[in-house]
Amino acid sequence: MNPFDLINILKDHTVYIQTHNFPDPDAISSAFGLQQFLNFYGIPSTLCYDGKIDRSSVKKMLDTFGIMMYSEGEVTDMQEGDFIILVDSQKLNSNITQMAGNYVACIDHHPTMFPYEYLYQDIQAVGSCACIIASYFQQTNTPLSSNCAAALAYGIKMDTADLTRGTAPLDMEMLSYLFTSADWNLVTDMYSNTMEFDDLRAYGAAIQNIQIFQGTGFAYIPFNSTQALVAIISDFILSLNVVDIAVVYARHTEGLRFSVRCRKGYIHAGLLISKALALYGNGGGHPSMAGGMIPLANVELLGEHMHSTIHEAFLNAITEMNI
Repeated sequence: MNPFDLINILKDHTVYIQTHNFPDPDAISSAFGLQQFLNFYGIPSTLCYDGKIDRSSVKKMLDTFGIMMYSEGEVTDMQEGDFIILVDSQKLNSNITQMAGNYVACIDHHPTMFPYEYLYQDIQAVGSCACIIASYFQQTNTPLSSNCAAALAYGIKMDTADLTRGTAPLDMEMLSYLFTSADWNLVTDMYSNTMEFDDLRAYGAAIQNIQIFQGTGFAYIPFNSTQALVAIISDFILSLNVVDIAVVYARHTEGLRFSVRCRKGYIHAGLLISKALALYGNGGGHPSMAGGMIPLANVELLGEHMHSTIHEAFLNAITEMNI
């Protein structure tokens, strides 16, 4: 796609850039990078999301890079005719809240589960959405501040686990491109003091009740945990040398949150969680990482032996996918 096509679409409109609910570093850096790109061409925009930013590491990112984002409840002046660009997300997915404006564009790196017609669409099978945004600066020779370059570099590093997960050539190319411009002290600073004390409880719970069946490791966190933390712990479980697939799920006020991680080339994580949760909720994602949810109203469908039902659903899905 030509980024100038997006600029022409947005001219003379009020523009919002929306991430998926409970945005992570890749979503935040992508939204911020796109905002800076559009600013250079005279198109101001507002960054928005639904849910809440409840991890200190994400709050630290906003402070470190000077990023302003507004929750859905704070965006009270959005009108039906205003233009919304989705980044690191797609329309109709369960992790996107419908806002009042008109969804005209989508920039993402996830597989498309529900097709939708946008005026501008750039969906690429890469490891991070931030690398797509970085490529806009490179393609168009648009000036890039050291702060914005650092934020985009951090987004790429986080979503690819330092280029070890789902990495595509564009991720590598853009990290190299950003390296010469970025304030690397900001990137380095983001890696310090990011674990919260309460995280230790979740790690402890996961370690205490982990169960492994034929290379699939299941861990349950019996108290409210953020999606970001569940994802971090699933990475931790996958690091065990006897685990090829990690399935971590946690209690939440809205139901059960899931995070799945798979070793490269073993099985498609997004398809696995979609198939396993089909009767109870929804999920999706990349070949190596995915997330999902069973709504609170559907948890009772799991029956008296909830954990056994979950284990069986995933193990059966794995067997079907390997046939």
